[in-house]
Amino acid sequence: MSTEFDSHVVAFEQTVRSTIELASGFGTAEWRLPTDCPGWSVQDVVAHLVSLEVMLLGDPLPDHELPDLPHVKNDMARVLEIGVDVRRPLPGEAVLAELRETLDRRLAQIPGLDPEGPAALPDGRPGTTTEFLMFRAFDCWIHEQDIRRAVGVPGNLDAPAGRCAWTILSRGLPMVTAKRGGALPGQSAVFAVGDREAAVLVDAGGRASRGPVPAEPTVRLAMSFETYTLLAAGRRGPADAVVEVTGDAELGARILAGMGVTP
Repeated sequence: MSTEFDSHVVAFEQTVRSTIELASGFGTAEWRLPTDCPGWSVQDVVAHLVSLEVMLLGDPLPDHELPDLPHVKNDMARVLEIGVDVRRPLPGEAVLAELRETLDRRLAQIPGLDPEGPAALPDGRPGTTTEFLMFRAFDCWIHEQDIRRAVGVPGNLDAPAGRCAWTILSRGLPMVTAKRGGALPGQSAVFAVGDREAAVLVDAGGRASRGPVPAEPTVRLAMSFETYTLLAAGRRGPADAVVEVTGDAELGARILAGMGVTP
């Protein structure tokens, strides 16, 4: 395996095992707690992790008539909801046991994959299996954090999969700054996220791109990594986030209003 491929496998396995360890102590009350994912309980999030991985293993989608659910808005959401809804009558412990089994099956499958093989990425781009595994680590980690917030047990923010999350989510910073935030040619935004710092510069033609951190950016937005992931993953809006904005406050507010970059 390539070093990058191997690192994504490690990130994927670590966050799923962290979720399993966390959920092993849940009782009925914890399994039923709502999460930041509309319509999904803690058990539903774990069921989602199971259902996606068994799909990747090649298991057929369950033959299940999905009821009319208000949080299911499109065809893709309907497909994803089937694997969740079919497991709702089960006890949480049974869904967790299936996640354990499914992780073992996936870890047995992954070494046989071609790291450079073609793969359709969740953001719509063509990519490789290596890139796809980074997205899987990212998705599993985001959902681990959904569960942790729901049950009030923070942790694993510095996980390898968290680094995958930063890599993927921060790709949206130029779009968030220029297209959504309306930054003008010559303007810049610096995102101070925990111990990371990323700058977006808008050139004379209005094109935004990552670049060196300027001494005096138009706006600087400072926040914790957890806050950034809540905003970028669409779990929170700016009114519910602690962000220090210095410089152009109006530009900063527009950027924060458009921070969500996940579907």
